[in-house]
Amino acid sequence: MRNINKTYCVLLAIILMLPIFGLNCLSQSQIPSLKKQGTATQLIVDGKPFIALGIELLNNDATNTNYMEESVWPEIAGCNLNSVIAAISWAQVEPEEGKYNFQIVGDVINSARENNVKLILIWFASWKNGYSSYAPEWVKRDHKRFPVVQINDGEPIVLLTPLSEENRNADAHAFAAFMKYIKEVDSNQRTVIMIQVENEVGTLLDSRDRSAIGNEAYNGPVPQELMGYIEKNKDNLVPELSEAWKANGSKLSGTWEEVFGPGKPKGIIIPVRNLVPPMTQAEQDEGLVTYPFYSDEVFMAWHYARYINYVIEAGKAEYPIPMFVNAWLKQRQFSWPGVYPSGGPLWQVFDIWQAGGPSIDFLAPDLYRPDFANITEKFTRSGNPLFIPETNGGAVGGTNVIYAVGHHDATGFHPFGQRRLSRGDELTQSYKMLSQMMPLIVEHQGMNTMDAVSLTNENTSQTIELGDYIINTTLSIPRGGVSDSLGAAIFIMTAPDEIYVGGRGISILFSSKTPDTKAGVAIAEEGIFSDGKWVPGRLLAAGTTWDGRGINLRVGYNMAKLSLYDYK
Repeated sequence: MRNINKTYCVLLAIILMLPIFGLNCLSQSQIPSLKKQGTATQLIVDGKPFIALGIELLNNDATNTNYMEESVWPEIAGCNLNSVIAAISWAQVEPEEGKYNFQIVGDVINSARENNVKLILIWFASWKNGYSSYAPEWVKRDHKRFPVVQINDGEPIVLLTPLSEENRNADAHAFAAFMKYIKEVDSNQRTVIMIQVENEVGTLLDSRDRSAIGNEAYNGPVPQELMGYIEKNKDNLVPELSEAWKANGSKLSGTWEEVFGPGKPKGIIIPVRNLVPPMTQAEQDEGLVTYPFYSDEVFMAWHYARYINYVIEAGKAEYPIPMFVNAWLKQRQFSWPGVYPSGGPLWQVFDIWQAGGPSIDFLAPDLYRPDFANITEKFTRSGNPLFIPETNGGAVGGTNVIYAVGHHDATGFHPFGQRRLSRGDELTQSYKMLSQMMPLIVEHQGMNTMDAVSLTNENTSQTIELGDYIINTTLSIPRGGVSDSLGAAIFIMTAPDEIYVGGRGISILFSSKTPDTKAGVAIAEEGIFSDGKWVPGRLLAAGTTWDGRGINLRVGYNMAKLSLYDYK
């Protein structure tokens, strides 16, 4: 009888624990993650696809709770944002070694919840914009224990070297504590959805670390782990790496210069900027499309990737939400490694970062260059999903985000420092339109049924194809005969002859891919989405639809539902 009672009690206890166990499993299964849909990588938040449309705060905004409450949250309320990127300083949360204060982290998380936005936090730790200004004082004061990069003939700079295990271990220990705290306070509500680890890493003022440990590693053999990756993926390497490797004999071992070519010649001093003069315009143009001192850049990329991968693994062991690394881009006046941070996660060293950082979920561009389409194309190489943590806002941002989301299935877009927004701002109007279309957008990501165009006065037309139709777009020409300077549109095909269009400043004409057949617009209606459902407005015809051949999206951000047909 006693055994029967004991068995009954055990079964009853298990039954009573099942709901709790189920809730815990649900909580863990619904933490933010990445998932493939077709050719797209989606960010999954609270069990559903999520495209982060927001802003990145200024570097030091999130260091003071009162400042955030008085000067930040009120400014962004009601501006169609669903996310905010905010930076957390290693120096602030670990002022003394091993002694943590996460009060500011908790305050930022709580305030974000109250303002109904998700958070992407930046871990400002070993590096920020190529320097180490956010490292704790106890790290900065002890260069013997925490060595820095040396440039030229041994000149130290305020930049922790990625070749130091002591630097790496201290950062990783703090990051693990940071992620453990986030899990404790946020894993049930999931306000924090991603982490950017470090910021715009790389070596400035020289193309590589020329300290004693840097020179020893550079003059030693390329690690077999990297050479094995290159050999295994030799048919799919990014062109810059493939060409450098082949030009030096496709060696499977050797020093960095033996495998990848010469580094920076002795005596060349890296400037702060590549200006014209002393450079000629031709030299500046050449520097933008070539890759000087490539072995130096590959060397630093490997060591930054290994270091950050170690830090990320320590953090993911506590709370495995998506984590990424961002890049300061090569630009016209920043065209040599060392003028932009050498070794950062740029397209020309993608393979190095993927070999050295397998726990890094993706690489992200801080994109202020005017050739937006060119850079976004490069950052989708090798299956890298597009996420833009820093970029321009305003009218440029309003059109660029449409292109990023519609053409590249971007998981996020965050102009930097755009706090002073208004509901009439071009960016917030674009966000409003995309937010209404979001259920349709996430359904069609990666399925070859969605695309987008972005036009400027330098690129006034573009042709794309969806289904059986060719879509010809040009900048809209309003009354007065002068084209708008910017235009963008997203196209989502929901049936063979049905398409939704959203955008501004674009004239659209349809043609058929079937020979000797024309395409027309049978029905065109403007409207909005409400709770994911289309609510039709005016029925459109005449000049607004090019007399049944297309549609004009002129002033403001507009949406339309079109029924297409073929005729002869």
